[in-house]
Amino acid sequence: MDDILRLDAIGQAEAVREGADPRELVEAAIARIEARNPALNAVIYERFERALEEIDRIPKEAPFRGVPILLKDLGWQQAGEPYSAGSRTMDGVRIDADAHGVVKLREAGFVVLGRTNTPEFGSTITTEPRAFGPTRNPYDPGFSAGGSSGGSAAAVAAGMVAIGTASDGGGSIRIPASLCGLVGLKPTRGRSSFGPTLGEGWNGFSCNGFVTRTVRDTAAALDLISGYQPGDPYDAPALGRPLAEEVGADPGRLRIGYADVHPRGDVPAEPELTEAVAGAARILEGLGHDVEPGHPAALGDPDFPPHFGAIVANNLAAEIENVGVLRGKPVDLEELEPRNAAMVSVARGHSAADHILATQWIDRFRRRMTSWWSGGFDLLLVPSVGVAPFPLGWIPEDDLSIGFGRTAHVVSFTAPINATGQPSISLPLHRTATGLPVGVQLVAAIGREDLLIRIAAQIEAAHPFDS
Repeated sequence: MDDILRLDAIGQAEAVREGADPRELVEAAIARIEARNPALNAVIYERFERALEEIDRIPKEAPFRGVPILLKDLGWQQAGEPYSAGSRTMDGVRIDADAHGVVKLREAGFVVLGRTNTPEFGSTITTEPRAFGPTRNPYDPGFSAGGSSGGSAAAVAAGMVAIGTASDGGGSIRIPASLCGLVGLKPTRGRSSFGPTLGEGWNGFSCNGFVTRTVRDTAAALDLISGYQPGDPYDAPALGRPLAEEVGADPGRLRIGYADVHPRGDVPAEPELTEAVAGAARILEGLGHDVEPGHPAALGDPDFPPHFGAIVANNLAAEIENVGVLRGKPVDLEELEPRNAAMVSVARGHSAADHILATQWIDRFRRRMTSWWSGGFDLLLVPSVGVAPFPLGWIPEDDLSIGFGRTAHVVSFTAPINATGQPSISLPLHRTATGLPVGVQLVAAIGREDLLIRIAAQIEAAHPFDS
């Protein structure tokens, strides 16, 4: 089964349809997790026995019958299963209903083997929660796997599974995809449902998605969970056809603007990022596209970080109140990690009017940003992460000023795209001199995941990823 485990999820599904035993595939993935997870700490909850019991109940016609998958332990809830969101404040809480995305994955035949590590309530960009300890990067265990989907990214990069679920409120798909050498697509706002328990996450900043090793897996998986559900507050523009059918489709000749240094003056220039963007620009030019310097002027607005941060803090404060309800006892700030305690404390000083004013500022920012794509450009090319790969402990707990400042630099190219609701994809196109992955990000107009899949597949075919 080692050869099958090396395949992507679509390849594993094809192997099962051609006669491979799905039970043996799941057992092989379990053995791989047991062998590799102790060094990486990517998987924090195992459900191996239940997974093996479920295999025989999967319909033979299910498209991903028997393909192993891991769920991020933030969102992606399963009824009756443990759920922590990276925090011990959730100890003892049990979930009443499967999340919409989990229902769709299980209907498609995926077998859930466990849940992956995430920072406490997903509020930072490295997966080092006090509750479960740090997740280590498979390329160098001294380095961060990113966050907040760091556990899923490390597991996929280490070959435990071919695909892991993820979510992204400020870069939490694209950042770990970049640092772990994977494909990570943040969909358009509203592309998939947060039901049945939520309408949106972080005032619409957040969305669900996946980390994978191939573009076709990303496309097929997003197809499975896409679609409006009754009660959702909004919907994404309809796609012309399934994203899986965009793999291999001609993207046409595209006009692509790029920035390799963030236009906001407080984000330091990084040689590794400059090299990564330059290399991606050469690839795109070689494929026949027009690549030139250019970016939305709003990307450099120095007022973006405080408005974005205020909305995130307000949502975190509300989430902490809800945790108190779920467990039947209010959460004391001392139970939280210092970063989250500080954010909640600040948020409790905000008024309802403060929150609405911040959202209105973001509304105006969104209009300024997205107008760039209607002015003649098809895509924006920028780094996925605003800094070079960083070691564990680089975001200090004991100095919040340094921690928040470094976090703002990391998300400088991703968080604005969460605010606009646009789709973007991180592709593993660069390595540092020491072999650490560095991703580049392509950003499309609202609703144009189809274009991202076309161009990403074109790049992958010309320059195969070697994660």
